[in-house]
Amino acid sequence: MSGDARAAADAVPIREDIAPWMAALATAFRVGLAGLTRVRIEGAVDQIPRSGPVIVAANHSSNLDVPVLGSSLMPRLGRRLQWLGKKELFDWPIVGWVARNGGVHAIDRSTADLDAFRLAARILEEGHALFVFPEGTRSHDGALGEGRDGVAVLALRTGAPIVPVGVTGAYERWPRGQKLPHPGGRVTARVGSPFRVQDLIAPGTDRRAAKAQATEIIMRRIAELLPERQRGRYGAPAVAAVSPLEHPEVPTDEGATV
Repeated sequence: MSGDARAAADAVPIREDIAPWMAALATAFRVGLAGLTRVRIEGAVDQIPRSGPVIVAANHSSNLDVPVLGSSLMPRLGRRLQWLGKKELFDWPIVGWVARNGGVHAIDRSTADLDAFRLAARILEEGHALFVFPEGTRSHDGALGEGRDGVAVLALRTGAPIVPVGVTGAYERWPRGQKLPHPGGRVTARVGSPFRVQDLIAPGTDRRAAKAQATEIIMRRIAELLPERQRGRYGAPAVAAVSPLEHPEVPTDEGATV
């Protein structure tokens, strides 16, 4: 991105509110999803910060992940989730308008990640909620893939808390490579308690080691919210450097069917 383009992008204000048209669209998506599958949001939803910077990080196994979380989780938070999306999305009729005005920020996946990182950092520094898929792409088999380190770097540099989310059932309904979803079953998004990676890394840890440890911690927190078959390599015992992940149990009595 050129300097002028970056300055223009930085000048665009980031909205926090859920516009009426977004609320109506979320309702329409929930109605449509109800005809396809049962959707359930459960866990520590009430612990997600309603203001200030926060990173919501989920596994990514299906095209259903975004509509499920966007239409069901965002209205319960009462604040707009900010997303990073490929710039080609904005070229599609209607979808492009919704993305441009609904909290999706265009990134060019053919260039370096620096501009995407700067944009994500700006979102957090201005006190917004950023939604990310740490794997960077959809899983090929439904299992949690290798985490990329961008989310860890963001969390370490901004101090933003991370809310892990584990989505199950979406892959069975709409796996990668399938044109249309299978109806039936249930898709569940389980929300974990917020945490800060800085609190789980020993003081004095060098930058490279801290980044690796933070990535491992984030991915394991997501894995803990998934059934064993979906945990990938993060279902194996943690290495000693990141094994002490003591944290409160995720509540299960706050679930609500939507």
